[in-house]
Amino acid sequence: MDDIRDEENTAAPGPVWFVTGAGRGLGRALTRAALEAGERVVATVRRADVLTGLGAEFPSTLHVATADVRDRDAVRAAVASGVDRFGRLDVVVNNAGYGLVGAIEEVDEAEARGIVDTNLLGPLWVAQAVLPHLRAQGAGHIVQISTTGAVGAMPTLGLYNAGKWGLEGFSQALAGEVARSGVRVTVAQLGGFDTDWAGPGMHFATPSAAYDELRRELFGTAEVPWHTEGPLGAPVAEAVDALRRHVQAPDGPFRLLVGADAPDQVTAALRARCEDYADDDRFTWPAPAVTA
Repeated sequence: MDDIRDEENTAAPGPVWFVTGAGRGLGRALTRAALEAGERVVATVRRADVLTGLGAEFPSTLHVATADVRDRDAVRAAVASGVDRFGRLDVVVNNAGYGLVGAIEEVDEAEARGIVDTNLLGPLWVAQAVLPHLRAQGAGHIVQISTTGAVGAMPTLGLYNAGKWGLEGFSQALAGEVARSGVRVTVAQLGGFDTDWAGPGMHFATPSAAYDELRRELFGTAEVPWHTEGPLGAPVAEAVDALRRHVQAPDGPFRLLVGADAPDQVTAALRARCEDYADDDRFTWPAPAVTA
């Protein structure tokens, strides 16, 4: 078995990817794109059978690790198994996550803890598990799948926004901590794409009639869960292409806008924040240039 692994590691070109939430949506699309490019992938899923087809198609370059990102020990085991299989990790994509629709008053304790454990603490556990390997290599790239909702916030998506704001906060600190070790960190702020996020993957808190009118204003209906038909955004292949180009480039921004609608959404959120700060006459934006 060791001889087989050594042969795979020597023969296979390109980076080794570690992708969480690889069973569907963006994670699955990224996994397939890397495999089709001849690269190797450690794909984490909660049920191994969801990648049976890909495993049969790419038996020597796909390693499936069963892990729930909320489980810190399971994450560490998945990372260890991937390193054991391919000898290294190069690109780590924290993709596992989901959306939660619910006004702050409506979200119960289990729902709040569940989304924070998945969307915020899950990427933290992955980062902690991969960093010793990336630092030892003197190279690596951690890509945090975030959203334009990490810049602003929308009523009824408050807990989702909170998790992504937290993800961005620790990721910016992380980038400064590991840059001297040759490790790169990117926060990918995605706009709307046709994944399961707004469809089958969406979670809903039990609605209160007190927020029915707000839901009608926001979504056109007070009914939840909602029923979706047709594409829910741009093709996911566009996001995959943007992320792969960014990873392949020698450098790039810490915050990567992904999707045609992402720049306008971020601009609107930042403008609203600056307008709020402008009520304080000490606040000036853009800040005046500092002269020597």
